[in-house]
Amino acid sequence: MDPVYLDNNATTPTDPLAARELIPFLEESFGNPSSNHPYGRKAKAAVELGRARVANLLGCAPAEIVFTGGGTESNNHALIGCAFANRDRGNHLISSAVEHPAVLEPLKWLERFGFTVTLVPVDGNGRVDPEAVRQAVTPATILISVMHANNEVGTLQPLAEIGAGARESGILFHTDAAQSVGKVPTPVDDLGVDLLTVAGHKLYAPKGIGALYIRSGVKIDRYLHGAGHEGGRRAGTENVPHIAALGKAAELAGERLAAESARIMALRDRFHALLEERAGGVLLNGHPTERLPNTLNVSFVGVTGAELLARTPEIAASTGSACHDGTGELSGVLKAMGMPRAQGFGAVRFSLGRLTTPEEIDRAAAIIAGRVREMRGGG
Repeated sequence: MDPVYLDNNATTPTDPLAARELIPFLEESFGNPSSNHPYGRKAKAAVELGRARVANLLGCAPAEIVFTGGGTESNNHALIGCAFANRDRGNHLISSAVEHPAVLEPLKWLERFGFTVTLVPVDGNGRVDPEAVRQAVTPATILISVMHANNEVGTLQPLAEIGAGARESGILFHTDAAQSVGKVPTPVDDLGVDLLTVAGHKLYAPKGIGALYIRSGVKIDRYLHGAGHEGGRRAGTENVPHIAALGKAAELAGERLAAESARIMALRDRFHALLEERAGGVLLNGHPTERLPNTLNVSFVGVTGAELLARTPEIAASTGSACHDGTGELSGVLKAMGMPRAQGFGAVRFSLGRLTTPEEIDRAAAIIAGRVREMRGGG
């Protein structure tokens, strides 16, 4: 029997309807969308349909969507492009201590060119205080970047409040919404953002495709230089098959969002209750309510998360405390949350998805609880 897949925050399977949308553009409709003949025009129409579908999910104009190679490229384009384009106004950038490396590393790179970065702390639930962001603003601040949902613990950030403060100060506001798009509502005006990152493979589209929402009028440099693709904002022949698939995935997400989120949240909470009942000593990591509906990050008292997963091949999940290069360090997210070391190393992230069934949840809970009891010496 295949392992129960509970690692959807790492990647989702490609939805069959999205895959079906992709295939014709690998076969008969193979034209270059920049070519002015029937093959090219058909490819161009697919790109624009995909753009309109993504825009509809985000509640923006299609012209404000730029297709990229994925979430990492979108984050790099937003941060680096805005930093250099607005350098005449200042050199200060604000972000949070729990961002994904695809945000933290570009920020670190920008420091080599004279930019300064302030990382705002989070509370024990992994949440940023909007007032702390306001207090970090200086006359030189040109960009704020705070993720919408944390990839490890699922905590949702108060973007609307942060965005309101950014607008008052005339500062651009970016969010890495790779984990939230398709799981919770992400209308850009409600979130108060000027730039928003989408990663296709977190949204039941294939890997290697993403998008960046850029509000009309935002001053941003190109990230990739070359010909005038994507309205002159991102050079390189468009990935037509994957754009078509991303567009379909976005359309499906919009149609299913409310019902699917409610179903998955109910399964997540059932899973949590079963683990507490059968294993005991289960500590929730992340915000109890302001959290992605699919994400359950818990620590099992007296057990190391990595060892638990190593002994449980029947379950595909991730630890919440990666040990890099043998240093034995907690993940940056858990450390920023001020988590005690023992609790941090007991953390496991379970992330449910569209294909998760009640039967899988019951099976996974029984297996994990049994293994936890064994590891604690309880049989």
